[in-house]
Amino acid sequence: MLDCSLLLKTGEQILKKNGILTSRLDSEVLLSSIAGKDRLELVSKENLKVSNEQALDYQQMIERRKKKEPIAYIIKRKEFFNLPFFVNSYSLIPRPETELLVEGILRMYKNKKLNILDVGTGSGCMILSLLKSMPNARGVGLEISKNAIKIAKINAKKILKDRIFKVKFAHNSIQNFCSKKHFDVIISNPPYIPTYEIKNLSDDVKNFEPKLALDGGKDGLDVIKKVIYKSRYILKSQGLLALEIGNGQYFKVSQILKNNFFRTKYLIKDFKNNIRCILSELNF
Repeated sequence: MLDCSLLLKTGEQILKKNGILTSRLDSEVLLSSIAGKDRLELVSKENLKVSNEQALDYQQMIERRKKKEPIAYIIKRKEFFNLPFFVNSYSLIPRPETELLVEGILRMYKNKKLNILDVGTGSGCMILSLLKSMPNARGVGLEISKNAIKIAKINAKKILKDRIFKVKFAHNSIQNFCSKKHFDVIISNPPYIPTYEIKNLSDDVKNFEPKLALDGGKDGLDVIKKVIYKSRYILKSQGLLALEIGNGQYFKVSQILKNNFFRTKYLIKDFKNNIRCILSELNF
């Protein structure tokens, strides 16, 4: 058996030496996942120990983290909207900013009977968080990555449990997705980073997260344009399109929406006061 406080100290030193700014927090999160203890319990209680095998697993996690691999991929878990989601390198790690879009939809429609489409569902964090809070809603998660769909299905079983029949997942692109005017709400957190900016992202993002979920083409708007164009044909009249966008993209995206018969209904700003989500109503 090995002492947790000693392991934490060693892990923190290794991470700090390798330029990890959150070295103490990361070492605590990794060890708590190994020990099966709450992080606060881990640091507040004295004489906590783990087995030699657990200590070895922890050391391997520290080795991965020192190479800038995201914590979420190492422990295979990320909390989103107070729900525990399974994640791995085939899906984008859910961000706090995306929770703002979920909150916006719930404020408008929480008790309504809706059909929701999630374009680029990834881990399923948005559609599953909505369906968890909306007992009268059904949803479809659309995704071009087969591996991401496997992750979303795992999360659906865990999050929705006996209500799993409320969601389906489709391996398809938005351009080829066939549907009549069936959906009340379409949500999407599409790739919106311009190709030339990918190289400037932090190492933990550009070296580990799927580029398919990041690269939005030359101006970052390639997928956004496709989602907007197709949405006008599969949204019901007066239906809502909720998009997460990148910094500085609002004016271009709002013009594309206008050209496709969408009227901006609400704007949601992120924690840095940037317009992060556009909620638009279809008048077509």
